[in-house]
Amino acid sequence: MKHEYKPRKRFGQNFLKDENVIQQIIAAINTKPDDRVIEIGPGLGALTKPLLAQLNKLEVIELDRGLAEKLQHFVTAQHLTQKLKIHSADALKFDYNQIERNNGEKLRLIGNLPYNISTPLIFHLLNYCPIIQDMHFMLQQELVDRISSTPNHKSYGKLSVMLQYCCQATALFSVEPQSFYPAPKVRSAIIRLVPYASPPYLAKNIERLREITGSAFNQRRKTLTNSLKNYLSKEDFESLDIDPSARPEQLSVAEFVHIANFFEDKEHRTT
Repeated sequence: MKHEYKPRKRFGQNFLKDENVIQQIIAAINTKPDDRVIEIGPGLGALTKPLLAQLNKLEVIELDRGLAEKLQHFVTAQHLTQKLKIHSADALKFDYNQIERNNGEKLRLIGNLPYNISTPLIFHLLNYCPIIQDMHFMLQQELVDRISSTPNHKSYGKLSVMLQYCCQATALFSVEPQSFYPAPKVRSAIIRLVPYASPPYLAKNIERLREITGSAFNQRRKTLTNSLKNYLSKEDFESLDIDPSARPEQLSVAEFVHIANFFEDKEHRTT
């Protein structure tokens, strides 16, 4: 199935073709027959086929109707229609609560995600953390670096804070451009995201955390005194025991949560 379908730029399609990489990904996911696996963007089936060999049932979400039909023809010819359910839908708008789950089992999400929708899709999926066991995604290397980055690194930012607030993020391995058809202009990487049953640092208002983190990193070269002047006074920083002359990339996830909770309490006291 490698080169039988012309990739569509509209959907940001780069089909994985390297068998060694495919086996690496399958090994990293380490599925068990009864796992509730959902593949986002199966494309030409590079991961779908080996997963079908391991699982009792697999569900996929594919926006490209041509690819969905091609996959349906394959499973019909292989007498696998009972094992594979195809959702012809947009993963960005899909309601993952509609996936049938037995006895409260959680979903395992995987996918070679189009670069142009990776960030909004991951943020969409964070809404479903309570029903997700883990996520294994192929993303642009730069995005994986940003998600898994730690304080005092250039790649550390709002995305790092918000993803790490919700999930344990682990960069697994890099993938070279020649592993795809057509070859992208950048390297890719596999990341594992495991939602916390309960976050290590609990934000009283997640939207407030998002807002404050965004404000800080939108002016990342400025000190916290300047970037968060609409939220905190110098006295507030003293109460928080956070250096107001620090820059946002110096703060940990815990410190951003601490700031957001402090401001939330401050707002309640003044209303």
